[in-house]
Amino acid sequence: MSLLSQIGDASQKGFMSQYLEALSLVERLHRLLLDVVKDEFERLGILEINSVQALLLFNVGENEVTAGELKSRGYYQGSNVSYNLKKLVDSGYMHHQRCEIDRRSVRVRLTESGREVQKIMEDLFQRHAEGLESRAVLDRNGIEEINSSLRRVERYWSDQIRYIY
Repeated sequence: MSLLSQIGDASQKGFMSQYLEALSLVERLHRLLLDVVKDEFERLGILEINSVQALLLFNVGENEVTAGELKSRGYYQGSNVSYNLKKLVDSGYMHHQRCEIDRRSVRVRLTESGREVQKIMEDLFQRHAEGLESRAVLDRNGIEEINSSLRRVERYWSDQIRYIY
């Protein structure tokens, strides 16, 4: 084996290990985010919704959407949308209504209680953004670079899914 091919193999193995580390970090960060949200709601004594539901309320915000749009617009990353929607409706955080045009479709929007949760989440994320910047964990260029890189990975993965089907 030539020196050039050995260098290429070592470089590829190094990239593979970095890619696997990045995947692991994304997964751990998502779980940590859920824990941070859970801790915030426990601190406030709000125990009837979980962190996934709180993130869903935050992402819906002022919009009125169908259950299907929750996933397609990226508002919801979980696998059981209908379960969480039902819990949020039953708990009074979301209002649902059958669509006039397509009776099979249900549109959802936040109630006043849901908007309060959305505001709590907004305040939490605002504190995080300020803390990351003030403690020099990330600056504007760093966060822009992370976002740009993650968008490119998202596009690549999306293209892989489209290519399969």
